[in-house]
Amino acid sequence: MLFFSSSFCDPCIQTRGVLKQVATLVPAAKIAELDVARETSEAEKAGIRSTPTVIVTSADGTEVFRAEGVPTVNQVLVALAKAV
Repeated sequence: MLFFSSSFCDPCIQTRGVLKQVATLVPAAKIAELDVARETSEAEKAGIRSTPTVIVTSADGTEVFRAEGVPTVNQVLVALAKAV
């Protein structure tokens, strides 16, 4: 799971809270937070247009979920189930 954020983004703080809850419920979930200002090439490659953006991929790298804005815990959990 990739979490694209920026330092000036209030919704990113909310998204961190959502992903923290997800990590508590699914300890095997791997979450990588990438700051778009520091990881510009990764953000461009992923087509990031706004922060926060959360992308869930399957084991083979296929995107199964993308949330631009603050996702809900349930949305992320369903996406993780689809990724398995």
